[in-house]
Amino acid sequence: MGGFESFAALVDYPVYVVTAAAGPDRAGCLVGFAGQCSIEPPRFVVWISKANHTYTVASHASILVVHLLPEARHDLAELFGGRTGDEVDKFATAAWQPGPHGVPVLTGAMAWFAGRVLERTDRGDGVDGGDHVGFVLEPLDATTTSHGRPLTYRDVQDIDAGHPA
Repeated sequence: MGGFESFAALVDYPVYVVTAAAGPDRAGCLVGFAGQCSIEPPRFVVWISKANHTYTVASHASILVVHLLPEARHDLAELFGGRTGDEVDKFATAAWQPGPHGVPVLTGAMAWFAGRVLERTDRGDGVDGGDHVGFVLEPLDATTTSHGRPLTYRDVQDIDAGHPA
């Protein structure tokens, strides 16, 4: 392992489950690339793989819900990261309720926020953004249900991505 891979291997960060709804379609996936990108006004960006079923639904959604999972909920990470919405209805298994604009809110999350999609970006100044698209969100509503250590990237390295390569 060299260069950037060595650098990235040293970093650990929270993972999130992002859910979306557009018309009758709903989707959700495990997201490893996300974070606050502005203080004033508050903004958060989530990067969703172009190969992911959730990307298709999120591309037509105006609101996304970003969930922070507690470390004990590896099962939710496995469901939303290891299965693809192209083949299974993840919401038939997971406990959830309709949130803002009907977007699913997972009951097992330690915290979540709904955000209005302000921009979708996979290119910046003519530079290819890679295999993910950034969804810049304006936080609208947030709820914290518990505290503790969130599930992190290192906690979920055993999950093989469910979406097609």
